[in-house]
Amino acid sequence: MASVPPDAASLDVVGIGNAIVDVLSHTDDAFLIERGLAKGAMTLIDAEAADRLYACVGPAVECSGGSAANTMAGIASLGGTGAYIGKVKDDQLGRVFRRDIHVVGVAFDTPPAADGPSTARCLVLVTPDALRTLQTYLGASAELGPEDIDPATIGRARITYLEGYLWDPPRAKEAFLKAARIAHEAGRKVALTLSDPLCVERHRAEFVDLVNHHVDILFANEAEITSLYQVADFESALRQVRGRCEIAALTRSEKGSVVLSAEEFHVLEAEPVEAVVDTTGAGDLYAAGFLYGLTHGHDLATSGRMGGIAAAEVIGHIGARPETPLAALVKKKLG
Repeated sequence: MASVPPDAASLDVVGIGNAIVDVLSHTDDAFLIERGLAKGAMTLIDAEAADRLYACVGPAVECSGGSAANTMAGIASLGGTGAYIGKVKDDQLGRVFRRDIHVVGVAFDTPPAADGPSTARCLVLVTPDALRTLQTYLGASAELGPEDIDPATIGRARITYLEGYLWDPPRAKEAFLKAARIAHEAGRKVALTLSDPLCVERHRAEFVDLVNHHVDILFANEAEITSLYQVADFESALRQVRGRCEIAALTRSEKGSVVLSAEEFHVLEAEPVEAVVDTTGAGDLYAAGFLYGLTHGHDLATSGRMGGIAAAEVIGHIGARPETPLAALVKKKLG
């Protein structure tokens, strides 16, 4: 499969994930070490820990986030059509999230929770080397359940895109599997991002089974794919993943990306960046560019280039969503 050509579907992609408001703050390694935080990883925390850490960080920028939501925002910026499924509470942060995702042009119709935990938030701590350390309170996002999966929305999308973080909350896992089943029954494709190396460690056996039996398009970075197959180097991981799903798109930071299928193998250089400011959202936006390319008839190599262009834009500034319209940027670079 070199692309997912347009057909009767009215949506390019529907993303399903944890609906989170990001709180981005610059810090240093000493701050992380003092508090025992795992640098460069995502760690789940409870409401008390989130409040305590929030009180310690310096000046912060608050904006809607969540891995799959960032990807959907990127697809909209490229000119694609998309919808999002995720759970927020009917509170101030929930209303901020809903407003922001609508403003960028993504449909979001999941009913908010009237009670229970507050809307999720993620403290994104960016160190001088541009690595981000995520401390995430899942809150209402963990309440996503099978009842929130709209079969009509899934059936209208060429690709259903799932974030690996969803495998943490049990009911969200049920929603994940329901969406994948509906997509395949409708003749659509299912894409998965592994999300985070620690997420892979928590669910390795289940993720291997997902890749082998339920996923058509896999996204992972070098640390995630080597962890998935418990191998020491990237080349060994490539040999392991090839043929397990239709397409694997694997990112390697400054080394670019590798895109492969059973018949194709493409090594793509990283797009040039004046300065790496914040790597938050790099993988999310790579997925956005790649999925946009696939759903608009482009081949694997061109889709990978689009992913690299989108990722390069987002790491040049604070925040996980594009500040420059990606459609114009891709047109400028690719013609």
